[in-house]
Amino acid sequence: MMVFMSIALTGRYLAPDPSLATLPLALVPVAMTITTIPAAQMMRRLGRRAGFQLAAVLGVTGAVTCVVALWTEQFAGLCAGGFLIGSVNGFATYYRFAASEAAPEEYRSRAISLVMAGGVIAAFVGAAMATATKDLNPSAPFLGTFAAIAGIQALILVVVSFSRLPMPSDTEKQDGGRPLRQLVGRPTFVLAVLGAVASWGLMSLLMNATPLSMDRHHHSFDDTAQVIQWHVLGMYVPSFFTGSLIRRVGERPILFLGIALIGLSTALNLLGIDVVHYLAGLAVLGVGWNFLFIASTTILTGTYAGEGEKAKVQSMNDFLIFSTMIVATFSAGVLENKIGWFGLNQAAAGVVVVVTVLLAMLCWQERRGIAKLRSVTSDSQDN
Repeated sequence: MMVFMSIALTGRYLAPDPSLATLPLALVPVAMTITTIPAAQMMRRLGRRAGFQLAAVLGVTGAVTCVVALWTEQFAGLCAGGFLIGSVNGFATYYRFAASEAAPEEYRSRAISLVMAGGVIAAFVGAAMATATKDLNPSAPFLGTFAAIAGIQALILVVVSFSRLPMPSDTEKQDGGRPLRQLVGRPTFVLAVLGAVASWGLMSLLMNATPLSMDRHHHSFDDTAQVIQWHVLGMYVPSFFTGSLIRRVGERPILFLGIALIGLSTALNLLGIDVVHYLAGLAVLGVGWNFLFIASTTILTGTYAGEGEKAKVQSMNDFLIFSTMIVATFSAGVLENKIGWFGLNQAAAGVVVVVTVLLAMLCWQERRGIAKLRSVTSDSQDN
């Protein structure tokens, strides 16, 4: 949160050309996507703790690089720091999987949702720290913010170093499991990945287009900040009970509830351009993202066995998520400018319909496959 609030503004301050102001910010998701697969393979061999330790070291290095860049007014250094900080997220995305692996099977969904609930703390603490540290050095705005980020990453390194996370056995390290092409061909895998990709893609598209649309329709920055804050709350507050809901009714009903809420958010956005319309639409979008993403992640944890398969499946899932997020983020500005806020939401609603149909078809294929397996098992027992 602190990075996203500060790096674009520092980019504007240091960029040799105003059009390059968001380049350091754009490098964050790019680095995250590039790092995802190597991070999974490293943790497969060395364990989660080693991976999270390396991530913290990268975080400290990236933040310090940004501090030096601001002190010396070097735009290239800021870009390098942004890339290193983005690499941290390529590792950090596996925290939710680490939580599910450390918890009993019946509590996996709750463990995942509680990790996601940390976003609530990040939303408020990050904003407060960014504001408090922005002007610690008046000659270099946000230098203090990046120094604080370095301190936080150093603290994470200490905490992770004393954590107890399961280590892969020698057998698990050597076992590559089933080929990836065999794993990705299963309806359950496609269901989980499609849900996760849709949640991030649609959320990124609508969220990033909102400030642009609100500015176009002459709403104040304070109003825009309030709308985004309610969106973030919608994304993370439900995490305190999403896991319990999944335990009671199952992953798939929550998955469909999530995509339905995202569809509802596009309908609310189409009702008008007053602040209340943006606020209601973005808040509902956040809740829909939460339900769809956590349900999809929980389903994904049941599609692999062993360290080899786990690394393949998790890294492929997150690589596709982040790639989609990059495309959606860059498309938001183009679409909002070309077809407008209402056209963008109509297009998003069409995507929601298509995704819903595909998810329903995949659930049907799952059930048919289970029924076929039961039939074969019953026949073999009779014989």
